[in-house]
Amino acid sequence: MKIIKSISSLKKEITKNKTKNRRIGFVPTMGALHEGHLSLIRKCRRENDICIISIFVNPIQFGPSEDLAQYPRDKKKDKLLAQKEKVDIIFYPSKETIYPRRFLTNVEVTEISDILCGKKRKGHFRGVTTIVAKLLNLVEPETLYLGQKDFQQTVIIQQMVKDLNFNVKIKIGPTVREKDGLALSSRNAYLNIQQRREAGVLYRTLKEAKKRAESGKYTPQKIINFTSQTIRQESKAKIEYIECVDAVNLKKINNFYNKTILALAAKFGKTRLIDNITINGTKKNKTQT
Repeated sequence: MKIIKSISSLKKEITKNKTKNRRIGFVPTMGALHEGHLSLIRKCRRENDICIISIFVNPIQFGPSEDLAQYPRDKKKDKLLAQKEKVDIIFYPSKETIYPRRFLTNVEVTEISDILCGKKRKGHFRGVTTIVAKLLNLVEPETLYLGQKDFQQTVIIQQMVKDLNFNVKIKIGPTVREKDGLALSSRNAYLNIQQRREAGVLYRTLKEAKKRAESGKYTPQKIINFTSQTIRQESKAKIEYIECVDAVNLKKINNFYNKTILALAAKFGKTRLIDNITINGTKKNKTQT
C-alpha cells in the first residue's frame, strides 16, 4: 500500500496504472474510518484492479460554528484498516496541497444544495462538490463509491457528474448500522452514554414510518408528523428537519406513488446526526388520509 501526499506523485501513479489499462475505483473519505467506509472499500476492491481512497478533512465544507477542529482524526488506525482491506493507494494531502494560496474556484450545484441539510449548513455542499470535483480530476477513477447515509450528497454529486460530463460511474452502497440501527458515523463518537442510547430512536422510527407509508393509508405529512412526534416522545433530540422527498430530484412530494426518501437531521446535545430510509412507490388505488 502506498501513501501519497503530493499531487505530482499521485498523477504519476494514475498515469502508470492507466497505461496498463487497470481499472481504478475510488472511495473519498475524511478519515476516522469505520465499517461504513470499509464496506465501500471492499466493494471497490472487488470490482477494480486498483483501489484508491482519499483521507482529507475538507475545511471548506464546515461552517464557522461546526466541528472542524474536533473532527475525529486517527492516521495510525486508518492506515491499519486500509492495509487490512488491501487498499492500493491512500491519497493523504495537506490543506495547502488541495487549496494553495489564491485558490479562487468553487463548484456549486444550485437548487438541490439549498434544501434539507443545505438549508442550515450554508455553503456545505459547495465545499463537498468542490473537493469531489478536484479529487475526480486527480484520481480519474472509472467508478466512484459513495454511501446511502449521505443521500442528499449522493444526489448532488450525481448531478454534478452529469452536468460537468465527468467520465465516472457512481455506485451507492447501503447504510451500515449499529445493532440498534443507528447509522455509522464518525460523529457518533461525540455522543455521551444517554445520547447514544436515545439515538437508536431515529432508525427505529424510520422503519415504522416506512411501513405505514407503504401501506398506502397515510399522506407524506402524516408520516412526517408521526416521525416527529415519536422522536420527540422517546428522546431529547432537537429535530432540524424531517422531509419526504422524491428520490430522484429531492422535491417535496404530496403522495407516495413514486420512490421516496424520508430524510431527517436531529441534534443530540451538540452532535448532529442524519439518516434516511427509502419508501417504495405505492399503488394509486389506495386511499391516503
